[in-house]
Amino acid sequence: MSTHWLMAWMGLEINTLAIIPLMIKKHHPRVVEATTKYFLIQATAAATLLFASTMNAWLTGMWEISHTMHPLPLTLVTMALSLKLGLAPLHSWLPDIMQGLELKMGLILATWQKLAPFSLLFQINSGTLMVFLGLASVMLGGWGGLNQTQLRKILAYSSIAHLGWMFLVVQFYPLLSLMTLLVYFVMTFSLFNTFMINKTTNINSLSTSWVKMPVLTAT
Repeated sequence: MSTHWLMAWMGLEINTLAIIPLMIKKHHPRVVEATTKYFLIQATAAATLLFASTMNAWLTGMWEISHTMHPLPLTLVTMALSLKLGLAPLHSWLPDIMQGLELKMGLILATWQKLAPFSLLFQINSGTLMVFLGLASVMLGGWGGLNQTQLRKILAYSSIAHLGWMFLVVQFYPLLSLMTLLVYFVMTFSLFNTFMINKTTNINSLSTSWVKMPVLTAT
């Protein structure tokens, strides 16, 4: 909802710091590792965003998000927000971190945590770069998910591919990309809930759920 880059950066920082304790609640070495990685990635992206927006204010004299940005800070901001989201080619942290977290936190990471960076990227128009990031995400997300047996990693690659489609479309038809985001949220929420009910984290255990809950598995 912010119109000022400094306020947007502050919101992203509060969001990151607020989710860290929720992630680390289940004190397990894998969870601690995933949380530490997440914090470092998000801090790097936030620092880059602050640097780029300050540079933009220095070059143009404007802090407003809606104001046309200088090309160099625009590229830096786009890359910083792509790192926050997990868009290819800055995506490799997402499957690893998703695999280390429990399903409930994985769901929050795949849905709610995407909203703030998505809305900022939605407001700035970086043209060709956004199309390149979208195409790279669609291809790498699709290929990455092919050879996986872990459901959380499959969903992480699915998230990368879906975001790729959204950013390809956002250049030409912004409302359609918002509808895609909504559909993605509904599908991801449904899948994660199904896995939580079945207590499944890999393909093998999912294949046996037909006997336990045929209706849910079919759905």
